[in-house]
Amino acid sequence: MALGVDELRELAGATSKAAWQSIISRAVEICSAPLSAATAPSEVTRRDREIGTLDHFLSAGGWDLWKRFGHDVEPTSDRLARWWAEPYSAKAVLILDGLSLREMPWLLAGAKERGFTLHEATATGSELPSDTNSFARGLGLNSRSQLQNNGGGSAHRLTPTKTECIDLPWADCANLIDASPNWLFWHQWPDSKIHDGSGAGQGLDVLTRDVAEQLSSDDFWAFVERLALGRRLIITSDHGYAATGLFFDAADEQANYLKSTLKSGRSIAGEIDPGPFVPPIVMQTNGSNGAHLLAVGRWKWRSQGGYPTLAHGGLSLLEVLSPFVELSK
Repeated sequence: MALGVDELRELAGATSKAAWQSIISRAVEICSAPLSAATAPSEVTRRDREIGTLDHFLSAGGWDLWKRFGHDVEPTSDRLARWWAEPYSAKAVLILDGLSLREMPWLLAGAKERGFTLHEATATGSELPSDTNSFARGLGLNSRSQLQNNGGGSAHRLTPTKTECIDLPWADCANLIDASPNWLFWHQWPDSKIHDGSGAGQGLDVLTRDVAEQLSSDDFWAFVERLALGRRLIITSDHGYAATGLFFDAADEQANYLKSTLKSGRSIAGEIDPGPFVPPIVMQTNGSNGAHLLAVGRWKWRSQGGYPTLAHGGLSLLEVLSPFVELSK
């Protein structure tokens, strides 16, 4: 499915900020429609391919928009800091590591079924590169592990708060939530599952089935309810992920460059020659996380050990956009 002529004209003629607003609104619209457990694997794949038309525009003709991503798309870390300054008497943030827009329907449906009030459901931008450590630094942390066992301290951007970072079952997580007015809870799922299922095979299919089970479970929503008890709650993520098993094979010259430069990853630190390619297949960034070279768009290439079927760190929409869902009860 290709973008229509009217959509292309609208994006090509808009300011970069307006173009990004339009692209993100379309991505949220595509991804947030309700899902059923029975049809989720095929429907999530279909939606992923539909988002691919926007990725194709961004890599084939609109790649200059990627240069404006950090300026025109509010980073999740900045949005959280702005929200934290709101005058709520008690608040909580739940970071689900690696959660993408694909998972938003389960949050919206579960909140509605269980009587939560939905205040906002949108998307925010990851740091670049789109990885865990970059987001942690965006919050003023050295790493996510700093939050373990209330170790967050007072130097980060979401203070004062009690903190935790863990990968326990939801019921055990719920038992950790005490009466402290503010909470910052970073859970390592689904990123742990993403990397478990990133090898050869049906990575997205397996992950989608696990997501449907986890985000529809009574234990998960009991945990969310405990966090939301007397508090405004944000559910978000540090970054999304790319279903690279659905990506296209790069041509020989591009593939050789990508393999020699990025190995099996989506980004690499340093100032590196991006090659002669137009449209570009990589892009240099130099922001608060230092200089990095990032893969652009939906390309994969053969590499030693096999290219992962799920990955993050590069420039495609579903790896750089995070759900941002605000709830209360």
